[in-house]
Amino acid sequence: MSTPAETSSDRERWVVYAVAGGVVLVLIVIGLVAYRGHASNQQAEAKAEQLIAAIDKAGYNPPSTEQVVGVLGDDGGATCADPSEALSQAVLRGVLSNGAAGPGIRPVIADRTVVRGQLLIIGIYCPDELPRMQELVGRLKTDDVVRQ
Repeated sequence: MSTPAETSSDRERWVVYAVAGGVVLVLIVIGLVAYRGHASNQQAEAKAEQLIAAIDKAGYNPPSTEQVVGVLGDDGGATCADPSEALSQAVLRGVLSNGAAGPGIRPVIADRTVVRGQLLIIGIYCPDELPRMQELVGRLKTDDVVRQ
């Protein structure tokens, strides 16, 4: 098997590279212009304040309103995107592991407070999902393993 001889000129290759680069640049600009993130509105700020109060009441250091609005918006963001579906459950169980990868990964008995923040978010932003999530959390092995 042999390598075929190059038949295109340097100029032709340069034109192809320039066109491809221009297309990529245009797509980047469109993406930057189209991205909006979570818009701050009255409902988002009210839910953020409610969550911050619940976090503070639980005894944790709450984030700022801007941080909560930026991450959760007014609909709960990724946290409320069907939190009890199989993929979300797998991600949760993956986080509640020993931190190894591959064949060394093992489940652990997690502290009861680990999922409390997620339940607070679900209770405020998507309360209709709360019973199913509480059922899932109830099936996890938890204990008081973290000492303060």
